[in-house]
Amino acid sequence: MSLVHKRSVTIHGHRTSFSLEDPFYQIITSIAESRRMTLAALVAEIDKERNRDSSLSSALRLHALEWVRNAGHQEAK
Repeated sequence: MSLVHKRSVTIHGHRTSFSLEDPFYQIITSIAESRRMTLAALVAEIDKERNRDSSLSSALRLHALEWVRNAGHQEAK
């Protein structure tokens, strides 16, 4: 089982942190790489679009899950 690790990035001009298990972090960094953007830029985009009732960490996990789900559907076609 993967432990949760706290990480920090600068978004919107200030430092923020999020906590993710390594597999989720690896997916998020893969998404950033595939979109040719920095991790901070991707986190800022997800932060901007997230429901304010949920945490940034939760929004990142959901984004990673959605990305994996969509990639699976594209490969099946």
